[in-house]
Amino acid sequence: MNKRALIIGATGIVGGNLAQHLLERGGWDVTGLSRGRTKAPDGVESVIADLTSAQSVANALQGQHFSHVYFTAWSRQATERENIQVNGAMVRHVLDALGPSGKLEHAALVTGLKHYLGPFEAYAQGSVPLTPFREEQGRQPVDNFYYEQEDRLFEAARTYGFGWSVHRPHTIIGFALGNAMNMGVTLAVYATLCKETGQPFVFPGSAAQWNSLTDMTDARLLARHLEWASTSPNARNEDFNVVNGDVFRWKWMWSQLAQYFGIEPAPFDGVTRPLEHRMQDAGKQWADIASRYQLKEANIDKLVSWWHTDADLGRPMEVLTDMSKSRKAGFLDYRSTPDAFFALFDKLKLGRIIPS
Repeated sequence: MNKRALIIGATGIVGGNLAQHLLERGGWDVTGLSRGRTKAPDGVESVIADLTSAQSVANALQGQHFSHVYFTAWSRQATERENIQVNGAMVRHVLDALGPSGKLEHAALVTGLKHYLGPFEAYAQGSVPLTPFREEQGRQPVDNFYYEQEDRLFEAARTYGFGWSVHRPHTIIGFALGNAMNMGVTLAVYATLCKETGQPFVFPGSAAQWNSLTDMTDARLLARHLEWASTSPNARNEDFNVVNGDVFRWKWMWSQLAQYFGIEPAPFDGVTRPLEHRMQDAGKQWADIASRYQLKEANIDKLVSWWHTDADLGRPMEVLTDMSKSRKAGFLDYRSTPDAFFALFDKLKLGRIIPS
């Protein structure tokens, strides 16, 4: 019999790529749970519920049984206290609805490197662990909704007897539109704007990010990691970092991205120049570009996440992860980060999201 997967956030950058991966692999029936604002990917059954309401989730999942559940979405709130309350409740509501059936075998939770760096409102303000980050370094002494989500996962696993895994990707490269944390699409739009308007392709981040080693996570590799951890005895009840397996410096990668788009990278002078402040007129510029090239999306706000890209590239310290724990447990997949960027850009061109 097929395994039955419920993906929380099946239309997002992680959930969408996971759904596609499971369907292509075969042996999976895939359902997505959401508010229903975005159409589910082809082949994915849709269940509509308000994740913040225990009753709404219970009603939507009543009589349904899943062998695996994947939490790949979160709801951004004004403060970390609110993030904790809302996002922790979302995990609890789903697991309390599914757990009593006894059918649930595994629940996987996707968080990220803010586990080590702290939340946005206290980003890297405390004592950041030495790089590369390792799972045994544990939690920081700050409020963090990731920790609340983990605690609700652990509690439900003890209560209902299913296995769990926690996945901590670095910045994710992948295809998704309308996603709040999408550097790949944001940089593609930024490079296109620079090419079409003649403005310089300026690195928006910090000198620390320009010069330091770093890594990233391809959404398709993360999808494989999620399936592996949720079906492998070696990965049961473990937390894992998950990145592509290569390292780079932005001082090199920036020129690679510029070369792809046929533009010259501006020299970096060490000054941080956030995109969110510099892209105030980008909406109208993008609408003109979209009209000229007959692109599918003229509203730039549905494509970019200036604030999130600024946060990632503006970090004042090296951010690098260790994959030894996954490797020792049997996950050996690798992905070239430049290839991940270029594959995404090719897909955006093919889908007429950016000019070809």
